[in-house]
Amino acid sequence: MDDEQLSEIFKSEYSNLIAVLSNYYGLTDLQLAEDIVSDTFLKAMKSWSHKGIPKFPKAWLRKVAQNLLNEHYRRKKIYDEKITPEIKAKNHQINFIEITDKIIEDSQLHMIFVLCDPALNRESQLCLALRILCGFSIEEIARALLSNKETINKKIYRAKKRIKERDRIEMNLTSDQYISRLDNVLRVIYLIFNEGYYSSVDEENIRHEICWEAMRLGLFLSEQKKFPKQKIYALIALMCFHASRIDARTSGENGDLLYQEQDKRKWDKNLIQKGSKYLNLSAVGNIVTKYHLEAAIAYWHTKETKEKWNNILQLYNKLLSIEYSPIIAMNRTYALAQANSIDEAIQEAYKLELKDNCHYFCLLAELYRMNNNINKEIEYLNKAIEFANKKNEKELIKDRLAKARR
Repeated sequence: MDDEQLSEIFKSEYSNLIAVLSNYYGLTDLQLAEDIVSDTFLKAMKSWSHKGIPKFPKAWLRKVAQNLLNEHYRRKKIYDEKITPEIKAKNHQINFIEITDKIIEDSQLHMIFVLCDPALNRESQLCLALRILCGFSIEEIARALLSNKETINKKIYRAKKRIKERDRIEMNLTSDQYISRLDNVLRVIYLIFNEGYYSSVDEENIRHEICWEAMRLGLFLSEQKKFPKQKIYALIALMCFHASRIDARTSGENGDLLYQEQDKRKWDKNLIQKGSKYLNLSAVGNIVTKYHLEAAIAYWHTKETKEKWNNILQLYNKLLSIEYSPIIAMNRTYALAQANSIDEAIQEAYKLELKDNCHYFCLLAELYRMNNNINKEIEYLNKAIEFANKKNEKELIKDRLAKARR
């Protein structure tokens, strides 16, 4: 087993073990659960370096985590100050259990809905999800979110404190409670995916890992029976379509390639097929969400047909009626240029007036390029570079400027 496989085991079991310790034993103190799991990994590294990796490493980790928790129970101070109040509050007996796949699945599901608490702000939910659900280190989260370890630690500490200060973590959520919280859980998963797909980081594998973790969480939810699946299927389809273009999008010498510049042979056909499968599954019933519409738009981006851009434009119109955002409006303007008229699209773009947005000026530059107005293209590319904060964005704009001036 190489270092990459070992790291993958640690990441997956980190999330599993914390979920079980927190949910089965009712620990609202996430830090205590993390300490136990960290001790488990420390024992593994010490033992495995001398004796070799056991035949069933995950079972080994789960057994050691159980033993460590039992040791904590036997320590009087921790027993009196942290464990006993939690157990008494829930009338819960201390049991010695075997950590099974079923217990892990139930605990993981419960943990997702606890961490995606609407009472926590967006960044706190995202940091906690990346840390607890996905097993990323503080350093990895800091790099992925273009932040620093101190800031991320503070956000996670405050979020854990907020969870701990609540009266208790609900141990038995009803079906209605799961359904009512599902939208926020899907939103957090979508945020995780977007951080992987759109963030600018030097380590490309970190971006890939975040995307795959978001997709894993989506697939995990789709296997549960507690809530309707249409929204979940739509989100999975959307992530599959976007993820299918990651390799083609990141293959440019000067930053990411634009959609129209990508080598379509590098698109992942298997992911496109999976996206189509889940998009079809999401179409059962009368539910239409932003995930359905965005997935349908992403689907049409994988096609080369006469009706492609007209369909995309109509979908953007519907999406804007459900949830307005400047990004959606800009994307809709580009579709308008492709489907109807470039001049009409330019007029619509001017109405947006996003005067401090790098992508807005890139859009105007692209529209004028399509209209063969090189001077205007260069003018707006120069404005775009003033507002570009990320290295890959600046490299992409510089490359476009160089091409425009030739």
